[in-house]
Amino acid sequence: MKYRYKTVGTCSQQIEFEIDNNILKNVRFYGGCNGNLQGISKLVEGMPVSEVITRLEGIPCGMKSTSCPDQLATALKKVLEKHGENA
Repeated sequence: MKYRYKTVGTCSQQIEFEIDNNILKNVRFYGGCNGNLQGISKLVEGMPVSEVITRLEGIPCGMKSTSCPDQLATALKKVLEKHGENA
């Protein structure tokens, strides 16, 4: 299933991704540091959603309390809260 998340407190404005059988696919950030975010997307694609959350949750960016990776973890947590492990 496809999801879209509007980020808060980061240079990127939005993240789009798919979850299929609890596996993260087709991650795309809009805005932000293009090269770094493409790298993050490639690294997390194919991973279980829970593993991505564990690895990325809580990462800050400079003086900010959040970051683009942290926002991806937040988005994934919201999907799990709403749809459960069957997202």
